[in-house]
Formats: sequence, C-alpha cells, structure tokens
Amino acid sequence: MLVLDSHCDAPSQMMRARDFTKDNPWGQVDFPKLRAGGVDASVFALYNGKELAPDEATRYTLDMLSHLYDQVDAADGEVELAFTADEVKENKENGLLSILISMENGAPIQNSLAMLRMFFRMGVVAMTLTHNGDNQICDSCVGKHTWGGLSPFGREVVAEMNRLGMVIDIAHCSDDVVRDCLALSKAPIVSTHSCCRALASHPRNLTDDLLKAIADKGGVVQINFCPAFLRDDYVEMMNSTGAGDRADAAEAEFIAAPTDPEKVAAWVKAQAELEAMPRPGIADVADHIDHAVRVMGIDHVGVGTDFDGILVGPAGLENVSKLPALWEELRSRGYSSADISKIVGGNFLRVLSEVQSMAE
Repeated sequence: MLVLDSHCDAPSQMMRARDFTKDNPWGQVDFPKLRAGGVDASVFALYNGKELAPDEATRYTLDMLSHLYDQVDAADGEVELAFTADEVKENKENGLLSILISMENGAPIQNSLAMLRMFFRMGVVAMTLTHNGDNQICDSCVGKHTWGGLSPFGREVVAEMNRLGMVIDIAHCSDDVVRDCLALSKAPIVSTHSCCRALASHPRNLTDDLLKAIADKGGVVQINFCPAFLRDDYVEMMNSTGAGDRADAAEAEFIAAPTDPEKVAAWVKAQAELEAMPRPGIADVADHIDHAVRVMGIDHVGVGTDFDGILVGPAGLENVSKLPALWEELRSRGYSSADISKIVGGNFLRVLSEVQSMAE
C-alpha cells in the first residue's frame, strides 16, 4: 500500500531552524521519522497566519517555499518533490519519499488570480482557502463570517483552481463556504485535515451533512490528529488547567527566537508537560475514521495528521513514525487490506488525479 499524509506543517518548522534530514527528538515530522513510519508521501503545507499583512504573508510564504526546496535538496537524493499522483507512485517504485506542496490560507495570493497561478507554477498543488480568520477569499469557521460564505473573489478563485487542476481544500472554512464550494466547483473538493462534529463539537469539524455532500461530490475528508478535534473533554481539561495557554506562550517565544537555547528548552518542557497529561489516543482517531466511513463510504476517507501544526499528538501517535499503530488498530476493527490501502493514501491520490485530469 502507498501511505500519504495529506497535511503537515513541516515548512513552519523549517523556518524554526529544524534540520529535516535528522531525527529530531521533539519534532513530530522529519525525513527519518517519515521513513520509520512507512510514509511514502507527505503534503507539506505553507502555513501563514491571519496576523500577517498581505505583503508580509506573501513574502513569508515564499521564504518557506525556498526553505522547503533547500531541505529536499539536502536530503541527498532520498526525497523528491512530486506534483502529480503518478509522480508519487513512480517515486515509491524508485524508493523515494515524495513531498507535495500545499498552501494553508490563501491570503498570500492577495486578491490576484495571477498570484494564484504563480504559486501553482511554483509547485503548489492544493490550497486551504483560509485559516483561523476570514480573508479575501472566504469566511473561516472561527471568523466573523464577513462574506456569508465565499466572497465574490473567492468564487473566481474556485473557478480558477478548477481550471488549473488545483485541489480545493475546505479545512478551516465555515459551513457556508463548504456549501458554496460544493455548489460551484466542477471538481471534487477535500478537507485535508478535519474530524467529525458528531463526535467532537469543535467548529473545525464537519457535520454529517457536509461529510456526505463532500462524498457525493467525489471528494475526501482526511482525519486530523489534533486532540482538541477528537474529544470535547480534552478541550475542557486544557481550558481548566491552562496547559494549552502555557504551551502556546512557550511556542510563541520559541518561534521568535528559534536558536535561543533557553527558548528551545522552554518549548521542549511545554511539550513534555502536554505529553504527560491524559489525552485522546489511537482509538479516538480510529473512531473518527469509523464514523466518517459510515457516513461517506470507504472511498472518501483518509488521514491528514496536522503534525508540526499541533501542540501534541494523540497518545500512541506522538509523531509520524507511529502511524503503523493506527493501521493495526483499523485491522483489529475489521478493515480489510484493500480498505486500509484506500484510507492511508489511495483515496486522496485518486482525488488529486481526478482534479488534475479535469484541468482545462
């Protein structure tokens, strides 16, 4: 089977002085861990936050993209960029790890379809339309709902992404944005890293109606490993203890000074505190997969870990090297080898191929 993780925030960590050719003790993703976890392909997201001004977001995203290319080059021929499903499969046959590129938050295109086309030409195969705040394209699930869905420019973005053969990712979007994308897109849409709202009420999660509608359109939903999206009681515990706030503060100081030994040590300490606390585990991730499969069907569910973008992974899934434990859990629940092959990568690759084949 071919294993593909449809979303991790590795480029953000590249900006924080992490060497991805090495096995980093507190890193959730690096090239050795991807190999150890049997991962054949990973989608590295160029994340930019709502706090960045438009020009700053564009510059920062280009800087991340440059670091990504540099780290792949430094991998000494063991890692290759891939831009199509066929290239992913070819790289696997040649014993190479594939890295695909997405953009998380469309703010860097700055209200310009020409900029969208430029990022596509530089290798961005998918784009998460927004993040944790409304932007020029659409509303966020945690935003002010400025547009009531897609903006007029966002509608143009959907059409242009269809024309280019670029995957539309609705993770972080409001429910109305998801409905607009389903109505307007000629190609299947995806959520690269979301969970099921029927099991956990976080607004980042998708309702059963939206899960089914995405499947009816031919798309996929890739289950996220963020503990806060897996169980409500974890969110309540984090709020009551303040552990999440402490970790966020330590991470912010680390981001501002990623080579300062004291800031690094404080961030490692914060991660250790979170890992010592009770949290959702492998079974909870499998529960969300089970639910999505029941609602959507086996051909429309996958895995998008969100590693390197979350404070801590589920118990037993602390980093990407631990992924085989999840596949074993699915086997114990009666999933066949063919079913697991679809979930671990086949479904997402099918959609990527379909979207690209529909390009004009």
